[in-house]
Amino acid sequence: MTDDSSPALVTETIDSLAIVRFNRPIQRNPLSLATLQELERLTSSLFTRDDIRSIIFTGSDDVFASGANIGELAQLDASAALEFSGYGQQLFQTIADAKQLTIAAINGFCFGGGLDLALACDIRVASASAVFSHPGARLGIITGWGGTQRLPRIIGRARALEFFATARRYSSDEALQMGLISRVADPVIECAMEVAAAADRLSNPS
Repeated sequence: MTDDSSPALVTETIDSLAIVRFNRPIQRNPLSLATLQELERLTSSLFTRDDIRSIIFTGSDDVFASGANIGELAQLDASAALEFSGYGQQLFQTIADAKQLTIAAINGFCFGGGLDLALACDIRVASASAVFSHPGARLGIITGWGGTQRLPRIIGRARALEFFATARRYSSDEALQMGLISRVADPVIECAMEVAAAADRLSNPS
């Protein structure tokens, strides 16, 4: 059983808030090229809207996002791999530069490129069951979407090196202690919405 027929991403808007949800949990919400292209299309539209002041990125079931599709990566030659890496870097930098407040509501497994996406957001909150990892070392690869630059700035060089070199999995409590996330709460989407609402009140007092 697969969820190929489901849209890779679904978007919901509530007043000045947009929620972008990765929607293929059976496949572990992979960030394939097609999904990245759809993410670019959606975010490009949202970033131009003055009525949208906060954007939450989240996943479905027990997965936030699992990173690049390994089967897809295996088909790329060196030139295509470099192009794919550059595409993801540019997309995530656009998210990092967005005028809106961006929040990663990390509901479960947050691996590889999925973690890179979370790192590009302004704020990261997570459920108690969330798990964080950069597993590329086990595959002989390293993330190419900006995580090698953003992670050390957020949690420090030594801890970031441990992330990349060991492919270890970290719990939400560990992520909170090291400053990777700012809150642990369930349901995490409600926590993210509360953060967005509070930021909106501060920036737009009545």
